[in-house]
Amino acid sequence: MKVVILNKNLQLEDGFVEKPQPKSNAVLIQIKASGFNPIDYQMLENELERKLISSPILGRELSGIIVYKGNDVTQFNIGDEVFCGSGSMGSNGTYAEFITVPEAIVALKPKNISFEQAAAIPSVGMTALQIFNRLKLNQNDPVFITGAVGGVGSFLIKLLLSHNFHNIIATVGTEENRNILLKMGLKDHQIINYKNENLVGNILNANNDHFFNVGIDLVGNYMSEITAEVLQINGTYVDVTALTHKQSRETLFNKGNIIMNISNYAYAMTQNYQYYQNSLNEISRLIEHEIITPPNYKNIGSLSLETVLKAHSMLKNNQTQGNKLIMTHE
Repeated sequence: MKVVILNKNLQLEDGFVEKPQPKSNAVLIQIKASGFNPIDYQMLENELERKLISSPILGRELSGIIVYKGNDVTQFNIGDEVFCGSGSMGSNGTYAEFITVPEAIVALKPKNISFEQAAAIPSVGMTALQIFNRLKLNQNDPVFITGAVGGVGSFLIKLLLSHNFHNIIATVGTEENRNILLKMGLKDHQIINYKNENLVGNILNANNDHFFNVGIDLVGNYMSEITAEVLQINGTYVDVTALTHKQSRETLFNKGNIIMNISNYAYAMTQNYQYYQNSLNEISRLIEHEIITPPNYKNIGSLSLETVLKAHSMLKNNQTQGNKLIMTHE
């Protein structure tokens, strides 16, 4: 099968490998579309992320059609349209024509969306849903969100608004991104440009000069310091990136803040595969009942080295314009 694969020098290249064979509890999926995530290029540059490489074929989420199933598979049939976040649980990554994954992490694709839309969901959807479920917010809790137009941020805001949580302040860097949040349902005063002076003051002013119960940091680095600054004593800092700075950690400690680490890898480590299927089924229910909409996406090409490198560059240089990047597979 055709793949984009890492060579011994950790350089990506086009290639061909044998089609994987499913184990008795797994299905073979012909991939129709796959999604890109920052971790894809971070694995090539960051030693911490590189530890997560389980196959020289990268890529961690997909939609497609089941073309073969193991003898012990009971939930799915050949021809079913499915989607899943494969992570390190598949035979290979999703920069490929086929993949085998345990049936326990697979879900039926929402009937009212395309393969491209479905491939945009797993990573951002499961991360956002985990944040929402673990926070157990009170209706009036003020919530601060950095990186709100990114995949996780936009999906999370849709989740919050659909459940009548409206006390949100979010950051953007451009007028284009501001307009994206306005279309989602936020008001102008809820959207703060992080490039303006007196950022901390502007954020607090938008919250009636009150500190926040919850800060959800989807950016890290400098924004981890900003998030720590605007949190109240004993507030909750939601860390999705593991990119806090020394200053932010010191501020969080001095305020006695709770740090909630969000990681879908934890469930893979304990082989709690039901978490993945349950999460995707819940997201499917929300989408099929039109409670939320899938992420915005941009199809940037078909399976090839050129498409992968283009996606990595766009992610690294923050050129996604609020879209999830998708690659189609013929």
